[in-house]
Amino acid sequence: MLLKNLTQINGVSGNEEKVREFIKKEIENVADEIKVDKVGNLIAYKKGTASKFKLLLSAHMDEVGFIVTGHSEDGLIKFRPVGGIDQRVLPGKRVVVGDKGLKGVIGCKPIHLQEKDERDKNIKIKSMYIDIGCDKRDEAEKLAGLGEYIAFDSKFTELGSDCIKAKALDDRVGCAIIMELLKQRYEFDLYASFTVQEEIGLRGSEVVGYQINPDIAIVIEGTTCSDVPGIKEHEYSTELGKGPVITVMDRTAYADKDVVNFIYDTARKYKIDVQFKKTTTGGNDAGKIQRSRCGVKVASISVPCRYIHSPSSVMSRKDYEGCIKLMEAVLKELENNTDYTLKILNGGNCNV
Repeated sequence: MLLKNLTQINGVSGNEEKVREFIKKEIENVADEIKVDKVGNLIAYKKGTASKFKLLLSAHMDEVGFIVTGHSEDGLIKFRPVGGIDQRVLPGKRVVVGDKGLKGVIGCKPIHLQEKDERDKNIKIKSMYIDIGCDKRDEAEKLAGLGEYIAFDSKFTELGSDCIKAKALDDRVGCAIIMELLKQRYEFDLYASFTVQEEIGLRGSEVVGYQINPDIAIVIEGTTCSDVPGIKEHEYSTELGKGPVITVMDRTAYADKDVVNFIYDTARKYKIDVQFKKTTTGGNDAGKIQRSRCGVKVASISVPCRYIHSPSSVMSRKDYEGCIKLMEAVLKELENNTDYTLKILNGGNCNV
């Protein structure tokens, strides 16, 4: 399965090379042109049969992880997060250090040695370390030098009849979907970007938006799913198994209303289950693409993922397949419904 292969590759923000090479190899026979820009974004292009406008599909290759920041005298590794990670889930987690795949475990002061007031507090990352089996500083430094990237060590696993557990579903799920969509040719010019460094500030997408200058951009993401105990139903962001998610607004972008309505109407026409994201927290590459050059009409379609930014995110295969069906339908409608497409494209023009 394509998604399984993608999630098993380590690609912490700033170290996406292996993910990029895998995607490049997989799509080289379906894209007309492929290039890698100066910051590491992978951009594929398929010329349209009529080239009426430029559509950009975008997903980010990077995942959250850690970086080596120091070593103790007894051979333990000090580290810091790369991207947003809930530090409460870290003690005892297995990790992989560096390109050599060095195995390690995140440790902290044992609970039976903690004072009572320590047990009542969340352990901070500054009090944690990674144990790679060394007992001397120089040995640890040779194996895992300063600046080495650290990824979660987590296996792709099927849960029940419909769910999948894996690391990096945010956003290898988006990469996999776009790779499927690239197999078809359309009337419009299609650009597909697989961006870098999204988890540390949407950096790759800012470069992509500027150089492609698309008319419309749709970002495909793995997004927060909060349908779990302790959360009231009206506070859910998204729900597992209820279909792909359309975002109206988040912390970084305000989706174009015409494009959002077009996507929703398409879902209804093709009888595809969809849901709207009910929170405005978080953000994705749409935020930077929207504000590039003179502005771009953007929208985000996502697959809901529980326990996001952890070694064990969970998603529904139904939502994943529904997102592919929805995007196939949206691209078909954009191709066939020229009048409506022109309305979307002209909606942002200001005649003085």
